[in-house]
Amino acid sequence: MGTKETNRKNWNKQQTEFRRSLLSFTQYEEALSMFFSQHGALHSAVVDPDTPWYYEDELFCGLSEDQARLILPGSDHSIAWLVWHMARIEDITMNILVVGGEQLFNSGSWDVKLQVSARDAGNGMDAAGIAALSAEINISALRAYRRAVGHRTRQNIRGLRPETLKQEVDPGRLQRVVDEGAVLPAGQEVINYWSRRNIAGLLLMPPTRHNFIHLNEATRIKEKVA
Repeated sequence: MGTKETNRKNWNKQQTEFRRSLLSFTQYEEALSMFFSQHGALHSAVVDPDTPWYYEDELFCGLSEDQARLILPGSDHSIAWLVWHMARIEDITMNILVVGGEQLFNSGSWDVKLQVSARDAGNGMDAAGIAALSAEINISALRAYRRAVGHRTRQNIRGLRPETLKQEVDPGRLQRVVDEGAVLPAGQEVINYWSRRNIAGLLLMPPTRHNFIHLNEATRIKEKVA
């Protein structure tokens, strides 16, 4: 088995242990340590220098900007769009839903830096919108934005109290997501999904499992275009 497959297999195994520890609600420090390891592995090395594997760096190694923007026949997404989607979802959930703060996308003028017209996470985005974003987005800024989101996530999680993990997602925060245009009506399904989660559930999906799923998708695209 190749190293890349081994890394993904090990991450999956650790996710099982992380889920068990987190949802026990009795092993907070252990769960926190596992979260940082799982999360760091899905970003670039600058987000967590102590992680032995960096899936984003692996994805972009040897990948040109043209390849990152390409949407293959029969495919719904480009690699660039997938990275955008991962970063936006993590930004929205970890900053608004978990801590009631501000999206980095808004506070850091990332719409200007990224050179995009879209502001939402892309849930329900049609093919024309995906193609437009893939063509116009600044790839270097995209990776910088995702790094900034990753750093902020880790700051937020370090500030959580153990009892916070059991709290249900605040409906007022969900409404903020809608009001700020972070999720459009076409993506209402994800709002419904988040409304059924507690904070522990959010740590399991967007910044860990959700990123892993889409990095796997991006890797399959890379294998065809690079």
